[in-house]
Formats: sequence, structure tokens, C-alpha cells
Amino acid sequence: QVKVEESGGGSVQPGESLTLTCKAYNRIFAIMAWYRQAPGKQRELVASLSNGGRPYYADSVKGRFTISRDGAKNAAYLHMTNLEPEDTAVYYCNGQLSNSRGDFWGQGTQVTVSS
Repeated sequence: QVKVEESGGGSVQPGESLTLTCKAYNRIFAIMAWYRQAPGKQRELVASLSNGGRPYYADSVKGRFTISRDGAKNAAYLHMTNLEPEDTAVYYCNGQLSNSRGDFWGQGTQVTVSS
């Protein structure tokens, strides 16, 4: 079964760091991306990284978040630093197959930033 699974969410205080992990199963995805959805808001793209490509970041997270991939583990990571309350959301991993053959979503992991 092709799937992606997130882990690593949690509750932290402003200014702290957190790393999310996305593990892919039974496919190597051309692009792996992180999205988030805050209560009452639309899902938004946070960061993405293609095989051998340059990362993309939303303006709101540039300089604070870093996306990376580990080919040996078929995983992607989102390292988040200097977290702000506005980063509170459910974070989703998305794996995109090459040639627009479709994509796969994880179940989401909650990140809460609060003092």
C-alpha cells in the first residue's frame, strides 16, 4: 500500500523548536511537501522539496523552517525553529508522484504553539 505517515507533532512554547517526520511507503515520491491547516483557515503549502531540487518555503516560514529528505529512509522532515502561536495548525505530509500521476496525503499531526 502506498502511503505517507507523519509524526512528531506536539505542544511547545513560543520560540521553541520541533521536527516533523514524514515516512513514505512503497513509492519514492518526486516531490514531498508539508501543508498546514489552522482552525477556520484553508490548507496552505508550507514547504516542498523535489528530488535534487531546491526547497520552496512559504514567506511566513522562511528563515525558520527547513525541509529535508533522506533517500535511504524514504522520509522527509520539517525542522521548525522559533515557533510562533500563528504556526499552530494540523500539519500534513503530501507525496507527489512524477508525471502528475497523483499524490498521497498523511493523516496529519497537530502542532500547538502556546505559552
